[in-house]
Amino acid sequence: MENGSPPFRESLATTMMKNERRWKSKSSSSFHTSKTSLVMAFFSCLAWLYVAGRLWQDAENRTLLNDLLKKNSGQRPKVLTVEDKLMVLGCKDLAKRITEVEMDLTLAKSQGFLKSKQQTGSPQKLFAVIGVYTGFGSRLKRNLFRGSWMPTGDALKKLEEKGVVIRFVIGRSANRGDSLDRNIDEENRLMKDFLILDGHEEAQEELAKKGKFFFSAAVEIWDAEFYVKVDDDINLDLDGLIGILESQRGQKSLYMGCMKSGDVITDEGRPWYEPAWWKFGDEKSYFRHAAGPLLVLSKSLAQYININSASLQTYAHEDISVGSWMMGLEATYVDNNHFCCSASEEDKVCSLA
Repeated sequence: MENGSPPFRESLATTMMKNERRWKSKSSSSFHTSKTSLVMAFFSCLAWLYVAGRLWQDAENRTLLNDLLKKNSGQRPKVLTVEDKLMVLGCKDLAKRITEVEMDLTLAKSQGFLKSKQQTGSPQKLFAVIGVYTGFGSRLKRNLFRGSWMPTGDALKKLEEKGVVIRFVIGRSANRGDSLDRNIDEENRLMKDFLILDGHEEAQEELAKKGKFFFSAAVEIWDAEFYVKVDDDINLDLDGLIGILESQRGQKSLYMGCMKSGDVITDEGRPWYEPAWWKFGDEKSYFRHAAGPLLVLSKSLAQYININSASLQTYAHEDISVGSWMMGLEATYVDNNHFCCSASEEDKVCSLA
């Protein structure tokens, strides 16, 4: 009895241990509950701050809008021009493209595609239209031509009555209506020997496109058998040219000139550089085409350019561009050595000026 523990002591110890474990359990549960409440309270504060901030921001925006409305209520709304709208939309380049397409559509009116409302020019069937490419700084050359092979005044009118029209061909200045344009208009008023291409910008980098505008405009204005392009750096034997054209009457789809080829310049910065050089194959050689100073197209080929001018590709050089348009057609190529202009006038219809 003395060595063993009394029963009531064991029961008391057991009871105390159970109470201690129950207290610890309650303390732990209370601690977890308090921690969860603190986290919930923290997120509730964040949500309240977010809602309050949004309400304050909306109130500020409404105040700013009301102030702007009050400030502009007495002003008339601005009327936006087409240019303003295009600038807002970021379509300035589109405006230029639209203008070019509209001009091309205006020119594409032959063979029943778009009939001209007003027909200008000679009513009779003409033999040939000769367009002499010129520029703003070439007045001296024009005066030399007028004093040599090109008739002026009444003589020019009599030549037209015989079926041959000659015109200097020029576009418009990049700054429309400036002194360059006014000087050409005044010269034309006095001499009446210009074909002014209103849709073409007269610039060196735009020269390759000039063929599209010239042949399209010439077909629209004059009904001729042949359309001739001449540069203003050559002298022309007009009678010799007319004689050669006479021998080709009745030839369909005629493409005539001094036919040549040549190397494609691939090095940027060199004269005659061709940006689209990779299109000409591994040999880097141009296809056969009529040299630029003098070439002839029959009516059907000029009409083709007129109708399709909006989609015809141009290359670095105008004669290459015209030659590329002929390659996909059933054109009759006529290589005429008399059209190979050189310093010698012997057996030639043209010579270097």
